[in-house]
Amino acid sequence: MNPQDLIGDCLIHIFTFLAEEDLISASSVCKHWHHAAETQWLWRKMCLQRWGFCSQAVLASPLVNHSWKTYFVRRSHLETKMKEGRTGGYACESLRGHTGSIVGLVYLKGSSPVSPDLWSASTTVCSASTDGTVRAWNIQNGELLWCSAKQSPLSSIIRDEQSDFVITADSTGLIKVWQGQTGQEVASYSAASTHCTLLQYNKDNDWFLSVGTNQGSLCTLAGLALTKKSNMMVCDSFKVNIVLVSPDKKWILAGSKEIVDLHPKVIYTESLTSPVEDEDPLCQLVPVTGCQAAVFIPTQSARLATVHSKERTNNKALTVFDVSIKKSKYKSQIQVQQVESFPLALNSTSSDILLEAKDSNCIVMAADRHLWVYSLKGVLLASFEEHIMPITSICVDSFRVVTASQDLSLRVLTWRHDRGHGLALDSRYHLLGGSHTMSRGFSHVCCDYSSIVGSVEGKDGKDVLKAYTFTS
Repeated sequence: MNPQDLIGDCLIHIFTFLAEEDLISASSVCKHWHHAAETQWLWRKMCLQRWGFCSQAVLASPLVNHSWKTYFVRRSHLETKMKEGRTGGYACESLRGHTGSIVGLVYLKGSSPVSPDLWSASTTVCSASTDGTVRAWNIQNGELLWCSAKQSPLSSIIRDEQSDFVITADSTGLIKVWQGQTGQEVASYSAASTHCTLLQYNKDNDWFLSVGTNQGSLCTLAGLALTKKSNMMVCDSFKVNIVLVSPDKKWILAGSKEIVDLHPKVIYTESLTSPVEDEDPLCQLVPVTGCQAAVFIPTQSARLATVHSKERTNNKALTVFDVSIKKSKYKSQIQVQQVESFPLALNSTSSDILLEAKDSNCIVMAADRHLWVYSLKGVLLASFEEHIMPITSICVDSFRVVTASQDLSLRVLTWRHDRGHGLALDSRYHLLGGSHTMSRGFSHVCCDYSSIVGSVEGKDGKDVLKAYTFTS
């Protein structure tokens, strides 16, 4: 063996113990150190250690040129900008055109934390408004890509799982599916409801849409033709405004926030998507009442967290359940088993409790001006009160938490792994939404890996989107 090869192998082994800053410094010491420090395996290992997963597809960009080091340095630089939020580290665009209130917004084409496109010049966000239009925007340059024809005031908007289509509902219960890239109307269905809660999911490669109505029913439609498959009564005469699907797609949670003595229901999805004639859908009551918020834990197949009233009082509790099915020769029975339950320090009597799950052991909750992070065991990991007016919307992903508030600001917080104490959340900075003379506050917020978009309520009734884009 060439002695130089042996020295190089020893250096590479030693360099595996270095942090990225030290490895970059070592590469400038001499030619041999530089050669060893440029080893692709070292930088791929660092990418995996820092981000857990890195797809080979990210190396296809000509700006990376198949170099794990280039990818690591660029992504680290981008995350530094996103953590600091300094002027010059991001661009802000105001997207104007709606003549009514914005009722929701979704990313159609964005950058995922799992496989981020760090150099994309095109991120598309769709917004729906009471002006009766859906609009698609390029948030980098503020360009309006398409606008739908006017209809009755829109009340909600979601995207499908593959991000190919946008689904909206209006104040008459008319549901429409739009082709995301062109804005072409694909299908429509009338639910005859002044309120619709929309949930799209794919099961066994088939496309489904479940719709909660203000009459208390849950209607399930199949395919882009929106063919009606089933209609189940969940809570007669009360608005169904909680509709969620479990990560394994076996379970639908449906319920109402409107009445304190009502139990939400867990429904076997197959009962809705492939109903058997003359058989009632297979369902089970969740043993809590007054459910105000709920979320399925994303890393578990069917673990459900709920915020609900405690023993028919204004006191609140968070209870975690595992959902499963027990099958015998003659019947199947849903089991909803309590895993954990703990009281919450909530003074809010309103239904505006926001709940999101970070991973298998972390819940993020907001109410009024407060933000809390709990473990599923009930340990309070962090709490914040950095807005001067109520929080209206939150967005949680693997990198950060963003809160929107009526005080016309977005607050950005980022996750950090503390070796001694596990996951921690650090408060970073505010993003401001404009002038209080023109605007009331933020009403919605969503984000992808490298951008944040919020909707600002205009005092003249014309809401505006604010898009903040970070680049590497």
